[in-house]
Amino acid sequence: MTKETLLMQYQSECLSAFKSVANIHKPFEKAFMDTMKLFMAIPDRINFLQLGRYGCFSEQTYRNLFEHETFDWFAFNGSIISKHLTGKRKAI
Repeated sequence: MTKETLLMQYQSECLSAFKSVANIHKPFEKAFMDTMKLFMAIPDRINFLQLGRYGCFSEQTYRNLFEHETFDWFAFNGSIISKHLTGKRKAI
């Protein structure tokens, strides 16, 4: 599997998990999807400065979206792992 194929698969899984989590604004969704792509591409330390340097948005945009957005991370992670893990006990 190529890196592009993995990236596309990962992005599609994130998008489907986003649909299961309510109250997601489009700007946050776009920035989050770009962040997921950058997490796979940036080899070193990842912070808002690095995201601004290599991403589609400015450092301040990433910072504002992740500081002010109320997002249910637990539900998002739960949606992703429920597709891949079977059994009663799951860890996030």
